[in-house]
Amino acid sequence: MKKLDLTLLVSLILSPVITEVYAQENSGHSIAWPEGKKAAVCLTYDDGLDCHLDVAAPALEKYDFRGTFYVTGKSPSLYARTEDWRTMAARGHELGNHTLFHPCHGKTYDWVLPEYDLDSYTLERLLSELYAANSLLKAVDGREERSFAYTCTNHTIQGVSFVDQIREMFPSARGGGDMPAFLTEIDTHYVPSWMVEDPSGEELIEHVEEALKNGGMAVLMFHSVGGGYLNVSSEAHEELLEYLDGKRELLWVDTFQKVMQHLSRELESNNM
Repeated sequence: MKKLDLTLLVSLILSPVITEVYAQENSGHSIAWPEGKKAAVCLTYDDGLDCHLDVAAPALEKYDFRGTFYVTGKSPSLYARTEDWRTMAARGHELGNHTLFHPCHGKTYDWVLPEYDLDSYTLERLLSELYAANSLLKAVDGREERSFAYTCTNHTIQGVSFVDQIREMFPSARGGGDMPAFLTEIDTHYVPSWMVEDPSGEELIEHVEEALKNGGMAVLMFHSVGGGYLNVSSEAHEELLEYLDGKRELLWVDTFQKVMQHLSRELESNNM
């Protein structure tokens, strides 16, 4: 009994010390979000689809949120509804670069045309197409700076990464995979994201709550909203937005570009 009491006494004495040491060891791993928010959320939408104009953007604006829309140069919607995309960007949404022709690894995806197999590209061809896509989007929204999203999250040509080669062209880029344990370990030019496919509203909310619990960041990659490929139902999407609206005091919801601008400053500050 005395041995148990002694163990308990030592634990009580050392507990504050251990906690303080842990806090000091991890203080360099924390990110301070604006206005004391506990986590950040980026809602991103790929490929420049009509449903982004007709469903996603109006749903976001209902709650005064803004998203990032990664548009390909060959998007039929961008061609047919250019003025709608221009107007949407003017309302505060980000138009991100998603390449001209959406090249991906043909060995992985059987729908990829041979001429758009990323492994058949040269680095020079890819960079020139990215520059052309930037010029096209500037003609739509007038902005000179935007983020990039890797198509199919592919970031290599014949096994060689081109992440470093795009750093001067874009301030940040969205990739795929899981978030690191500490955001201070993140590469802002290959930021992990969750590509959703037919999720329930509950699953979307759980993903954000995980980021909230860890004081981190959730980047969601949507494609079709309300019907189509890699779809999220409009109901599940609305359920997520309603949840985010109710957590405004804790969650910072903004475009990928704005969140990455803040994160880059925080990472720079932590490295000083």
